[in-house]
Amino acid sequence: MNKNFKIIIEYDGTEFSGWQKQKHETTVQGEIEKALSLMLNQDIKISGSGRTDAGVHAFGQVANFHADTGIVVKDLKKGVNSLIKQPIVIRECTIINDNFHARYSAISKEYHYVILNRKDPCAIGRLYQWYIRNPLDIKVMKQCCNAITGRFDFKSFENTGSPRSSSVRNVFFADINPLDDNRFVFKICANGFLKYMVRNLMGTLVLVGLNKITVDEFEKIFKAKDRTKAGATAPAHGLFLQKVNYS
Repeated sequence: MNKNFKIIIEYDGTEFSGWQKQKHETTVQGEIEKALSLMLNQDIKISGSGRTDAGVHAFGQVANFHADTGIVVKDLKKGVNSLIKQPIVIRECTIINDNFHARYSAISKEYHYVILNRKDPCAIGRLYQWYIRNPLDIKVMKQCCNAITGRFDFKSFENTGSPRSSSVRNVFFADINPLDDNRFVFKICANGFLKYMVRNLMGTLVLVGLNKITVDEFEKIFKAKDRTKAGATAPAHGLFLQKVNYS
């Protein structure tokens, strides 16, 4: 019987060329498809909720695939996790209705970006946070988070090559808060994201936090709809796809 499987995936993106399958590169999608195809003895193609860039991590990426099999989900999950030799883990596996699609059924996604803010860098954990030496003014960064919450055109924070018909996105919440004495996490949830949008926002927010630009200047950049006005793209390794939400 043909079934529609939904999987929730955690992965360390350090060694991958992103999520999307590429012919001569190691990708998250490609590794999962290889394991599923081998285990189920059929050609499996999975659909993800969206792409993540090279070096970006995920705690809650979602994908679905159709397969003609009688295997129970707990055995499928266990088998795939034993076959994958890369830093990828299937955290959940369920059978879902046939019209569910990981990308098109999603109503929002939440990303987290982690910053280490102290005088000294770190040895452990350096691949999962952006190290910034000079103190950040979190209060003014929060003001910028308030300014981007709502339905706006995010063209100033979009890199070329976004697969989209519009650069307008609805941000449900955005905020930055301490994780501990030295680390901060920027959290943002929206109905969709443009290419490099979170990383470009982060790069510009850090300029505000370092007092290199003011909150008013940030808002002018935002309204300019011009990528050249915004800050540099923040490194990929601080970014995590936290979860994908469905109705």
